[in-house]
Amino acid sequence: MHLRRLFIVRIAFVLFASLLSLAAQAAPEDFVSLDRSLWPEQLDSPALFDVASRAEILSFAQVLHESEMLDENALAQRLGLRQVNLAVVRSLRARMWQRLWQGYQQAQQSCEQDASFCYPVASMTDLRMQAATFAADVGTFYTGWVEPSHQFHVRYLDEQLRKAALYPQTSSEVEKLSGRERNGDELNDRMFLLTFAGGPGPEGGSTDAMLDYLRRQKLDGIFFVLGNRLQQRRDSGPLAGLYAGQCVGIQGWEYRSHAQWQGWQDSLRRSQARVQADLPEQYVPLFRPPYGQRRSDGEGFMASQQLQVSLWDIDAQDDGPLTAAASAQRVLTLMLLWRKGVIQFHDNLPKAQPAVEWLLQHTAQSGIGWQDCQAYGQKE
Repeated sequence: MHLRRLFIVRIAFVLFASLLSLAAQAAPEDFVSLDRSLWPEQLDSPALFDVASRAEILSFAQVLHESEMLDENALAQRLGLRQVNLAVVRSLRARMWQRLWQGYQQAQQSCEQDASFCYPVASMTDLRMQAATFAADVGTFYTGWVEPSHQFHVRYLDEQLRKAALYPQTSSEVEKLSGRERNGDELNDRMFLLTFAGGPGPEGGSTDAMLDYLRRQKLDGIFFVLGNRLQQRRDSGPLAGLYAGQCVGIQGWEYRSHAQWQGWQDSLRRSQARVQADLPEQYVPLFRPPYGQRRSDGEGFMASQQLQVSLWDIDAQDDGPLTAAASAQRVLTLMLLWRKGVIQFHDNLPKAQPAVEWLLQHTAQSGIGWQDCQAYGQKE
């Protein structure tokens, strides 16, 4: 009897240890931003946006190049994982290099106006070679920015590689599961889409402040709502006018992973029906999966509901310890790096509105554009 109890205790311990290990693998990396005051110039013209963009592209390219020197074991150790999906990591790196090369080509078009960080880069091979020695040749004017930028990109790259390394056990926004899924790749250079998740919040709270601010700025975005929170707002008062001038997609009935949830189809049906009934003019047929997690075999059901998965590639991380300003500065750094994309904020949290306000103030003269939400939401 004693041996049996001991055996049961040992089994329980092993299972508990396994759960702890899985939780550690699924845990998000620390939140990271870059203080934009370290960059010595204001982004008050398209040419100066390009200067900063070229610099961030080369800084990240150096970090990406360095990561390719790690073997599988060293990479797993760096990412804090027992093993990594090396094929998906390599695929992500290849896509990153392609975007860096495309972005650098776009950013070079203003080199006649300002030649800072303009190098004779005419191919992907040239970009890789230039990145390898980048930090040694930036000039004293940018010295204060170099190392903080490098450290930001190391941590940001690890954040992205870790998500790729965990695929397919854990799906995320870094890897599309089908050609119907969208993440902003199709946007034009300098075009960005504002998106918001996790709402709506209680009446008179952060969601309302965000919506009022966007309307004052004559801007729009896609608000991915949770069915249960929309139901709560509906029960507490009329929804008429709440999302006027904006677009509304769905995030499921509640904020939980739709990858292992047996009721995921019902979650989408209920939330879609709620939005279509209450906000027919604002509804767009897009689904933003919480945590980016969704099923690999869900494409048929999504198509039957005339829904598309809408991912993001610039995460504001306003749902963690970053201040509103730090969140906005992270977004701006990634806008400079990728030069286009889908930005995710959380409208139910108080940091979203001041973060967006900071972002708009610091990009007002930079030559970027904001994607119309209806045009994006209805496009197949």
